[in-house]
Amino acid sequence: MTIATKLLACSLAFATLAGGVQAETLRLGTEGAYPPFNYVTPDGKVEGFDVEVGLELCKRIGAECEVVAQDWDGIIPGLLANKYDFIIASMFITEERKQQVAFTEPYYMAAMTHVVPKESEITEFTNDALKDMVVGAQAGTTQADYAVQMYPDADVRLYPTQDEASLDMASGRLDVMVGDMLPLLDFVEKTEDGTCCKLAGEPITDPAFVGEGVGIALRQEDNDLRERLNRALEEIRADGTYQAINDKYFTIDIYTMK
Repeated sequence: MTIATKLLACSLAFATLAGGVQAETLRLGTEGAYPPFNYVTPDGKVEGFDVEVGLELCKRIGAECEVVAQDWDGIIPGLLANKYDFIIASMFITEERKQQVAFTEPYYMAAMTHVVPKESEITEFTNDALKDMVVGAQAGTTQADYAVQMYPDADVRLYPTQDEASLDMASGRLDVMVGDMLPLLDFVEKTEDGTCCKLAGEPITDPAFVGEGVGIALRQEDNDLRERLNRALEEIRADGTYQAINDKYFTIDIYTMK
């Protein structure tokens, strides 16, 4: 082989490495029914805070990401069945969930709240105070766990999505609703249906229910991906990208709840 031929071969090899390597492709799983964190637009796109953060993290780790919408009650089974590679869907980090999946560091803090009709005179949120009242929450969530455990003498009704629970709240079918604080704040402040209602009581921050914050869930064996996402999260917090996404949806920094 002549020197010219060797140089040509090396040049071709370099071009292949530089331009021919395809980016890693990952699938991002989310619910698509939890505004403003994740929702489906009228033209069928899945958008929201969770999705924007997830796609930005994908960029930082050099991956191309496809968004996959999945009903909440099947979202962890879908991950374990390899329907997607990680979940970013406002999932509280709890000890029970850690038995099935691994989590990144929290990407925002967690709190729950009660919603009641604007004219409601309910001021106490105890089992005695809510005895025989109708309490709603989204099934399969820590909010549902809270409602069932804290109000055993109430008529607790569980719904497939938060939107369905909120609709019954707006329609007067519920006396109280328990949910994640930020989506319900968005509901009462920014939606027509939410004009019916108000937040009530102190924020619910018991770690037994809200866990350690909200994290990205992965299969337990995917430790390398978890660490890469953690580093990317640190990066977007440090350079202001996270804050810019946050400010499109919220008036407070939900990473710190301040």
